[in-house]
Amino acid sequence: MTAAPPTRRRYTRTAAAASFAAVLSLVLAACGGGGSDTDPDASGGAGDGETPNVSIMVIKHPLTKPMADMAWVKQLEEEAGVTITWEEVSADWDQKKNPMLAAGDVPDLIIGNNAITDADLATFGSLFEDLSDDMDALPNVQAMFDEVDGAQAMATFNDAEKSVPSYKKFWPTAITHQYINQQWLDALGLDMPTTWDELFDVLVAFKELDPNGNGQADEIPFDFAPVGTTGFGYFQPSALLGLTGMQIVGGGGGGYFLEDGEVKNFFVDERYRDVVEFLNRCWQAGLISADAFTQDYSTYQSVARGTGDTARVGFSWGWSGSDRFGPGVYEQYTAMAPLLQEEGQSAPVRWSYDFENLTRNHVTMSADPSDKDAVLRVINAFYSPDISIQVLFGDIGPNVEKVSDTEYKVLPPADANLDPSTWKWTSSLADNGPIFIRESMEVEPPTDLAEAVENAVPLAPAFEDLDIDKDVFPSLFLKLSAADQSTSAVNQTAIDGITMPAFAQWVTSGGATDGWNSYVSQVEGAGIQANLDILQTYYDDYIASKS
Repeated sequence: MTAAPPTRRRYTRTAAAASFAAVLSLVLAACGGGGSDTDPDASGGAGDGETPNVSIMVIKHPLTKPMADMAWVKQLEEEAGVTITWEEVSADWDQKKNPMLAAGDVPDLIIGNNAITDADLATFGSLFEDLSDDMDALPNVQAMFDEVDGAQAMATFNDAEKSVPSYKKFWPTAITHQYINQQWLDALGLDMPTTWDELFDVLVAFKELDPNGNGQADEIPFDFAPVGTTGFGYFQPSALLGLTGMQIVGGGGGGYFLEDGEVKNFFVDERYRDVVEFLNRCWQAGLISADAFTQDYSTYQSVARGTGDTARVGFSWGWSGSDRFGPGVYEQYTAMAPLLQEEGQSAPVRWSYDFENLTRNHVTMSADPSDKDAVLRVINAFYSPDISIQVLFGDIGPNVEKVSDTEYKVLPPADANLDPSTWKWTSSLADNGPIFIRESMEVEPPTDLAEAVENAVPLAPAFEDLDIDKDVFPSLFLKLSAADQSTSAVNQTAIDGITMPAFAQWVTSGGATDGWNSYVSQVEGAGIQANLDILQTYYDDYIASKS
């Protein structure tokens, strides 16, 4: 997770199947990038007649430098005994992927965070190798399956191991962290808010009492990341849903959550209406940024960084304080615990449960590779300790110090103008790559990750009494058939077309209470119960498979 925008989640969906797959996707979303511009890298050759050539299509963040400029790529080739021809994709991935899959013409390997989705595997699974028969050639992947709970299940689709996940181990349970400007609180003599009403009062004071002391009414009491058209992601107002007792995952997605073993959807839950009404109350009072529904993610980030040491935003969500607010003002902010919806509430306080350490579908292999043994060697090399740490953080030397065989230290950015998050995405594949950080590897993380882990501490009580199997919707592990994917996707497109416009309308203009029954009827008519029934069946089967 980094400063990359949390497009919900990374991800433009153009096909119905891809839309529903993203609803099930948890990790927001927020860091990767896909693309339309392709750049075959000249570093890979056609082979020398003896050294096998492997073709790899890699889905990169737009910031990421060419593969030819990464020293670890040469190490990967040497370990696998191959040369690699790279095709690098940095925008409009779906526009390239869909016709490629339809034509059945895929490279030896496709690499990227959920680049080939479960929906793709349901429809085009015959294009990709079942790796379950190849594990003798993949000892590093087998080690991940043995060590990491859920990794093999995540790789398995219809009893075939079609796509290998990544495991990073460092990331906190929650990616969205909550912040308030402590310096503003102190300047105005205000206590830390603990309920929605107290927060509202604090935000009013931020608006009216010039807490940044510059004599201008330029304070933005409350801001959140741009909300898309296909559900919620990180750093968005869906963070408030957990305060009503609902246990969302991955920032919210298409609304599906689990409550005592029952699959539900918060878009037709009255607790969601409570959140919308609170947001409308804030909007009507002028407490939310007037640009919240029109700004892009880069603007969301830059505005919060203020000018010099003068902050502009009072309350918001982000990955880490320094990433959200920048070097000039971030020390003014405090990471907050979850708020209560109201004093003395009986409902538990929850927070989004995010699966950013174990993420799915990072490597898929062609069922008709140019040289099967060579391609398997490349996969195995990716999941070795030295390659994995470099895929995530950059080359050993400028980016990572290898202290011993099992110890690594992530170095500060060589470019002093870049923060650690941006530097990581510039230097390597980062979260998009195939990664296995073993428990035996001791890693001193970059400052932004260490800070994010610290910023997550106030949220920890929200997870203490969770029953993971009954209260955390395991969307990453539910593998729908092609028929169920299709049905669900068509329904989800219709549902999104009702719920997301209603959210924006209700926050900015009100009407949630008066229009609620009609709205729920529309969502039900769009097929939400059919989707809930489908997901309940798969969830029940998943739980049964664990017993």
